Amino acid sequence: MRVQVMGPGCANCTKLEKMVKEVAAETGADVEIEKVTDFQKMAMAGVFSTPAVVIDGQIKCSGRVPSRQEILAWLK
Repeated sequence: MRVQVMGPGCANCTKLEKMVKEVAAETGADVEIEKVTDFQKMAMAGVFSTPAVVIDGQIKCSGRVPSRQEILAWLK
């Protein structure tokens, strides 16, 4: 599973990246986590509001920090 955390590096983006890594470690899921800060790459993925989570090319969340429960559900 490929998880992309998209955002320029603001506090919420950093918080989201940390949460995704923590939840992935807790679940033991086989996850490749990538931090994307390039606005052009974000736009090509269809993300225009950050922070965002994209899993295997599908936007799961954009413009807010999701809850740990949401992240857990996506990684299962």
